[in-house]
Amino acid sequence: MDDLDRRIVAALQRNARETTTKLASKLGVARTTVHERIARLEDRGIIAGYTVVLRDPDEGSRVMIVILMEVQQKETSRIVKRLETYPEIRQCLSINGEYDLMVSAEAPRIEDLDILVDEVGRLAGVTRTNTLVVFGRRIDRI
Repeated sequence: MDDLDRRIVAALQRNARETTTKLASKLGVARTTVHERIARLEDRGIIAGYTVVLRDPDEGSRVMIVILMEVQQKETSRIVKRLETYPEIRQCLSINGEYDLMVSAEAPRIEDLDILVDEVGRLAGVTRTNTLVVFGRRIDRI
């Protein structure tokens, strides 16, 4: 992918229903160029599909945290299976560095997340956690 491909993908991530004519105008290239580039990105599997994202009516009032977790490696699979059972947990990523897992969680109240953090910290095989409160979303493509 070159710079134009990345700009096209970013524009489609903001609004996948944008016409190629409008995209071309915003990007300063010919409509046929945008059309051909999108077709090529789809053919190569870079663009795998298009979707509709519905806004959660309570989204504006939700609190989000990130939990960094250090775990005993042999317990990772069991811990991840347990994390799947918490509805507040939106994402769990395996990471490198000082911590092994990065978990994002959301709930209507910080008190709910406080309980979650305590429970996660008590799971067998979790050796250490560090919790961060998210103040705002600057870029959100999920």
